[in-house]
Amino acid sequence: VSNAGVGMAGPLECQSLAAMQNLMDTNFFGLVRLVKEVLPDMKRRRGGHIVVISSIMGLQGIVFNDIYSASKFAVEGFCESLVVQALRFNVAISLVEPGPVMTEFETKLYEEAERADYSRTDPETAEIFTKLYLRNSKDVFTSLGQTPEDIAEHTLRVIEAAQPPFRHQTNVAYTPMAALKHADPSGALITDAFYKLVFKYDAVLRFGLR
Repeated sequence: VSNAGVGMAGPLECQSLAAMQNLMDTNFFGLVRLVKEVLPDMKRRRGGHIVVISSIMGLQGIVFNDIYSASKFAVEGFCESLVVQALRFNVAISLVEPGPVMTEFETKLYEEAERADYSRTDPETAEIFTKLYLRNSKDVFTSLGQTPEDIAEHTLRVIEAAQPPFRHQTNVAYTPMAALKHADPSGALITDAFYKLVFKYDAVLRFGLR
């Protein structure tokens, strides 16, 4: 089970390249190092199961989570490419894709975001992040967030499955978001929907979540 991860949220201009590289080294290359270590023996034994804790943000990018989403997209692409070869050796790969999970991971991330310096971006972007994004995110976590125990139960079901799924989303509230993306390959539908939720109907979004 690969579960290492760090988060990053905020305007792109305010994130250092070193912090971005550190995130990718943990979230993506940490997984790669683990799989590189265990896969050869699994192939020799012709049996095994690699379970990767990914994220719904590996399927759909979320505003102000550019680098974190990129790392999870990398995880998804890596596993999607590898799974076909692995099946040839009777090795299963499963991606567990949670939405928001209520842990210290998120608490610390948002505490840091509230204290951060946004002088490297323009005032409008800083205001959108601090006044809209952070406020809406708290409502999302309060209304849609899962407990770590819930994610553990989902992961256990994936591990114990007779035929392990390649992808397993833990939160049905995010199914429409994934469906919207697949419904319109041009990306216009999901982009327009998110733009309106963030910039036009954020009050309706928060009311609906509450």
